[in-house]
Amino acid sequence: MVSMGRTALLPALHAAQEIYGWVPEPVAAEVGRQLRVPLADVYGVIDFYAMFYSRPVARNIARVCGDPSCSIAGGASAITKACEHLGVDADTVTPDGEWMVERAPCLGLCEHAPAALVGDRAVASIDPETPSEWLSVHGERAGSVVGGDIRVLTRNCGNGASTSLSAYRSGGGYSALTKALAELSPGDVIAEIKASGLVGRGGAAFPTGIKWDGAANASGESKYVVCNADESEPGTFKDRVLMEDDPHQLIEGMLLAGYAIGAQKGYIYVRGEYPRAITIITEALQAGESAGLIGGDILGSGFDFEIELRVGAGAYICGEETALFESIEGKRGFPRIKPPFPTTHGLFGMPTVVNNVETLCNVPLIINKGSEGFRTYGTDESPGPKLFCVSGDVSHPGLYEVSFGVTLRHILDNLAGGVVGGGLGSVLLGGAAGAFATHKDLDVPLTFEDLRSAKLPLGSGVLMVFHDGRDMRQVLDGLAHFFADESCGKCYPCQLGTQRQHEILHRAIAGQAQPGDRERLSDVGWTMTDASLCGLGQTAATAVLSALELWPDLFRGEQESV
Repeated sequence: MVSMGRTALLPALHAAQEIYGWVPEPVAAEVGRQLRVPLADVYGVIDFYAMFYSRPVARNIARVCGDPSCSIAGGASAITKACEHLGVDADTVTPDGEWMVERAPCLGLCEHAPAALVGDRAVASIDPETPSEWLSVHGERAGSVVGGDIRVLTRNCGNGASTSLSAYRSGGGYSALTKALAELSPGDVIAEIKASGLVGRGGAAFPTGIKWDGAANASGESKYVVCNADESEPGTFKDRVLMEDDPHQLIEGMLLAGYAIGAQKGYIYVRGEYPRAITIITEALQAGESAGLIGGDILGSGFDFEIELRVGAGAYICGEETALFESIEGKRGFPRIKPPFPTTHGLFGMPTVVNNVETLCNVPLIINKGSEGFRTYGTDESPGPKLFCVSGDVSHPGLYEVSFGVTLRHILDNLAGGVVGGGLGSVLLGGAAGAFATHKDLDVPLTFEDLRSAKLPLGSGVLMVFHDGRDMRQVLDGLAHFFADESCGKCYPCQLGTQRQHEILHRAIAGQAQPGDRERLSDVGWTMTDASLCGLGQTAATAVLSALELWPDLFRGEQESV
């Protein structure tokens, strides 16, 4: 049995770093002593997460996003110019100890590219040529950019609406919870979710009702609901917007999930790169507890459910559900071997439901409208509303809510204002782990069934747009760098494969392609796909393999065609 004391390890390290700016050895030792965690394990956790430091660092850290949407908008130049302005190299502290600049993975601010996180302040649309301005900027970033054909899940997003409990309740918030506790049994709630056809919105598309039913019927002394808000896929920012602009919608969805499966405890695991979301969710949880909506005997129903916020520390792999469990339990975020599956052996070895933010935000809608009302949106096989994160070479990057079944052309032309900088080159669907669509795919309906037929992924709803003048080798090299940097190293196919993939792409860009490199890329890609332990390695080559098929001459070097 895992010591419950250990589960406080990440919060303790966050608290220590908040005080000292890093985690000194005596502090790490005391944390380990208090929690009964060996010092070697404490340092194993510190070294695993990118946002923990075991050495002195600057008092101010500027993390500049280096992933595709920000990169093509000038993110790389912003890093260079900021380092020149400060007179240091990247990852190096200035002599006065004040500043350090880091290249960061996607910050989830793709509609505001290029973006940076300066301390705990998200800075939007930075000008690479004026680092002195964005390094010293104060105040909140620009508001969320939200639009679409419908405004159901996003009704309170992007319009300056209050995130207070009173505002949420005045708009009908918590009516679904009230209805469920007064009129529906837990089995009735699960039946309604099943009938709605809701599937996970994080990329796996597993039927939500079946997942809940499995956990409800599993035996265990405790059961848990976990919200996976570790939204780290490059190009994805929908969960950030929902948390920042409508936190109680998420909390209500979690409460309904807990009631349905018989859980008494839930966790919201938010990535450390979302400081504003962390603050807003914290305030919403406190308000919910004060109002008797979270805790014991909720609304006089006898239903008890607590929710705890956990903050990640910079590890893409923790978006994988079992790696997330390990992180909550105070360990490095290594994925577990499956089976067994979370519905029977999840957090602390107990039955667990894991859903992402968008999925849980659909639950109050379903309970209020009924499954038939929910199915008025979308198609028979892909029912409900869907959020798409549009970034890159478009006039109006942003979060767009539509019904399943609209076309890519509609979103790009009618909602996002069309392609800028040239004609359409391609659209990366699904994020870094996705595949490329081209002109021939513009009129494919965006549904699970139609995209499967077109051999394209829906993923988490990423639409990253590139005009026809972009060097796609640079884009692919950036994606390869991301996966090589984020691989946890637990399994060799991913650990070695992501490195080899990056090396091959990097030399192709430099015109130094070697005989057989194209075949090597394909072999490495399929090996990772077939043999990696978790979804990171299994999808790390998807974009590259897609590019090899679409553009066979893309990797032609000076020596030969590869």
